[in-house]
Amino acid sequence: MKQLLVFILFAAMICWMMFSPIYKHVVIVRQAVLQQEVDYLLEVGASGTYGYISPAMEQASKRRLAAFGLREEAILFDYDTTSGADPTDPSAPVPRGVGISLTASYPYENLFLIDSLIGITPIAPDARMKAFGMKMSEYVPW
Repeated sequence: MKQLLVFILFAAMICWMMFSPIYKHVVIVRQAVLQQEVDYLLEVGASGTYGYISPAMEQASKRRLAAFGLREEAILFDYDTTSGADPTDPSAPVPRGVGISLTASYPYENLFLIDSLIGITPIAPDARMKAFGMKMSEYVPW
């Protein structure tokens, strides 16, 4: 009986050691892709050409992220400006000098569930990884 218990504990530890690094790399890649997309959207949206991040830009962003394996419907974007203006309205671009901030989030999707094999409490099922960025608008109305 003691040998069976040792075998089960040893097997659980081996499984965790083999698969845990893989899931952590998935999290690192997803976080990096989210941050890259936030930076790109801010670079384009806060440029002198636009001054806003339109819903069409957001949809294109979701499609690019889906190419990396993320589910489009699970990606959330949250916008804000330092002046309180709406940064998603193409009819009223954010003027130069006003900061546009963007937060993108995506669920962890139980990637840390395997940690429970060795007694580590996994991340909550509703927890989300987030990427944040802020850029000053360069849009100057003519």
